[in-house]
Amino acid sequence: MVRGRFAPSPSGRIHLGNILCCLLAWLSARQRGGGVVLRIEDLDTTRCPGRYAGQMEEDLRWLGLIWDEGPGAGGPDGPYYQSERTALYQAALDRLTDMGLVYPCFCTRAELHAASAPHREDGQTVYPGTCRHLTAAEAAERTKVRSPALRLLVPEEEIAFADGHMGEYREHLARDCGDFLLRRSDGMFAYQLAVVVDDAAMGVTEVVRGADLLASTPRQLLLYRLLGLKAPAFIHLPLLLAPDGRRLSKRDADAGLDCLRGRSTAEEVLGKLAYLAGFNPSAEPRTAEALLADFSWERVPGEDIRIPSGLF
Repeated sequence: MVRGRFAPSPSGRIHLGNILCCLLAWLSARQRGGGVVLRIEDLDTTRCPGRYAGQMEEDLRWLGLIWDEGPGAGGPDGPYYQSERTALYQAALDRLTDMGLVYPCFCTRAELHAASAPHREDGQTVYPGTCRHLTAAEAAERTKVRSPALRLLVPEEEIAFADGHMGEYREHLARDCGDFLLRRSDGMFAYQLAVVVDDAAMGVTEVVRGADLLASTPRQLLLYRLLGLKAPAFIHLPLLLAPDGRRLSKRDADAGLDCLRGRSTAEEVLGKLAYLAGFNPSAEPRTAEALLADFSWERVPGEDIRIPSGLF
């Protein structure tokens, strides 16, 4: 059976882009009789205060995007807040360390930029392997001055997969990404490791998320393989853009649900989003349940979607 999930980060009120992602994940699983898990990705507790998580859960209920397992619903795979699951991430990190695939890194972001490290098209730095060959003695000496981050030693290979909406995607990890972080220097586990551990532990079979995370999938597929875990199917949806072409963020007040709830019903919000995503014939109000009959990934655009001015 299909098992989908929502995995929002509660760093603010959810916006239209978050809602579209949750809606498509919910419809994709529900249309095939599957279940949905809600997981709160609050690893960065300084950016994710508890009040936002509670509000996010209430907002999803208001929209009618009800989950089967997660906060408030319970289930066998909890806890459902990442901040309470760090022992699982540490166990996975220990396994990778025992395999000889983890090494300490003392580079700061500023140092990487100053060293003119290569950059990807999305602006992210490709780690050049600066600390990869440090001896144990050199690493111990540097640890006296700075706590290290931990990186995964990636192989010289290309990883490809067929995305359920965007088609084939491939990446040569060593060239296009470099050795990536598993744990930051402040002790916080990295997204790439946490999301793999959690999706596997929660039995997720289908991951629906924004196209901005498409490039992270090869890294995650590598981790699934190294940890002996079964990878889910991946479906990446186009990003929702503001009328001026900017990517939406939680700082965009007009696109935030706190503002939208003051002037729209849940059905109006969902109907307009489904219209933009190609499977509601008009912008008429629709419930999530009513949209199940018309939903199809084939109708969803492949390119980013710009919100027409005045639609919301």
